[in-house]
Amino acid sequence: MKLYQVEMLLLLWVLPVLLGVYLYAARQRRRAGRRFVASGLFERLNVHLSPRRRWIKAGFVLASIGLLAFALARPAWNPKPRKVEREGRDVVFLLDVSKSMLAEDLAPNRLERAKLAISDCLDTLQGDRVGLILFAGAAAVKCPLTLDYAFFRAMVDDISVNSITRGGTLIGDAVRLAVDQVFDDQDKQFKDLVLITDGEDHDSFPLQAAEEASQHGIRIIAIGLGDESQGQRIPITDQNGQKTFLKYQGQEVWSKLDANTLRQMVEKTPGGKYLNVATGTFDLGQIYQDLIASAEKKSLESQTITLYEEKFQVFLALALAGLLIETLISERKKVKA
Repeated sequence: MKLYQVEMLLLLWVLPVLLGVYLYAARQRRRAGRRFVASGLFERLNVHLSPRRRWIKAGFVLASIGLLAFALARPAWNPKPRKVEREGRDVVFLLDVSKSMLAEDLAPNRLERAKLAISDCLDTLQGDRVGLILFAGAAAVKCPLTLDYAFFRAMVDDISVNSITRGGTLIGDAVRLAVDQVFDDQDKQFKDLVLITDGEDHDSFPLQAAEEASQHGIRIIAIGLGDESQGQRIPITDQNGQKTFLKYQGQEVWSKLDANTLRQMVEKTPGGKYLNVATGTFDLGQIYQDLIASAEKKSLESQTITLYEEKFQVFLALALAGLLIETLISERKKVKA
């Protein structure tokens, strides 16, 4: 037998307490009666009441409470072995945290919109391991592959453009970091890189990195954010707390979406997909459902567990039956005609 909630047996402490209440009540009843009625008359007045029946009723109540506590402990027996397999894919999010992601052509800005999209995507995950790499002028693993979605969400919430202090955008370095340090090289499939960026790269050879990812069976799903034609200025806050715009050599910097680089990257990986969000809206949860959840999955874990049949219903029924019988028992003796 197995008890799934054995802590509920602590309710059995109610039984000795209730028994004490019954004993105390019986004693007080006799004292009260003797206080107002002469001893001999008291016995004659109680001639039709049966102490034995009263204790039988109390016994049914105590037994029912005990059975109810046992039912709440969820007893189970008849164990049966069952093999359980968990399937899924390895999904690593590559998120651009360079200052160009502060551009406000998506509300509230490119970076915050990407963070919201990743958080929303977590609600639709179906057993896949997820990881997170941030990149700007360098790349760093923010979260290794994990099934702890709550921890992953906390890592996403903590992201800012200050997560990587070195300026620039090195997409290729981020891809290579995923290949070398995050993904397991044992399987040549079941691996996805979700790249979220405005596509601007500073000589990190992203196409060569995509080819390397392809050799390891990694698929790239690239999501391009930002205005592709005119671009957008990059807002920053100066030392006085005033909003201004990023400048380089005295000229305001305008950030554009480099869709061509992203398209060429995904074409080099098996089943790669480019999604040109630009300045529109996108549902990363739906993208996951369409491109990742529906894809072939690998067996990540297999184990045999023992399942027990819960039988709390038996004890619950006995407890209710005991309470019902208690109500049907009269405290009065049967009087012979």
